[in-house]
Amino acid sequence: MGVYPPDGKVRVAAPAHLDDEAVRLAIVSRLGWIRRQQQAFARQVRESAREMVTGESHHFGGRRYRLDVVERSGNPRVRVVNNSTLELQVRPGADRAARQQTLDRWYRRQLKARIPELLAAWEPVVGVVVSDCRIKRMKTRWGSCNIEARRVWLNLELAKKPPGCLEYILVHEMVHLLERHHTERFRALMDQYMPDWRLRKDALNETPLAHEEWGY
Repeated sequence: MGVYPPDGKVRVAAPAHLDDEAVRLAIVSRLGWIRRQQQAFARQVRESAREMVTGESHHFGGRRYRLDVVERSGNPRVRVVNNSTLELQVRPGADRAARQQTLDRWYRRQLKARIPELLAAWEPVVGVVVSDCRIKRMKTRWGSCNIEARRVWLNLELAKKPPGCLEYILVHEMVHLLERHHTERFRALMDQYMPDWRLRKDALNETPLAHEEWGY
């Protein structure tokens, strides 16, 4: 059972042998949890669709920047100018999708560059070794992990968030290598390794979510 943004739609996957009444009872038993998830989505600010034009606001590392689109021959690139502007250089005639792809590639490189230092700092603390840490765009999670492969996935959107939020999600997924579920033991381990994790979680949940086109 899952509750999905932006409107809190509920999706249920059930074995074929269960009848409708059994599924209905399962949903009723979790109505409180479903409503809490829906309320959380309703409270969270979501950005409008980005048109990828000069003057728009875009975030990086928890700060807001003004986008400046420069059409120029050569390889597309992004650079930070005067700590206030993201200069997006694209080929003449590049459409919105091509501009977004260039910016996303830059976000991916920036996020990837921060991971080795964080792993080196936190692996000895948590007492686990991450075999692989990868980045992908995720609609419903900030991170995930494959316990058997000891692989961690981070949401590309974390490149836009404050550094402490990225660190929190990475440690969160590392602790899942010790405790699969969000149990009391999991929370106790988070308290032990990162005492301020709840503050970081609140800070992350207060940041705007990216606009997404949702298709179920």
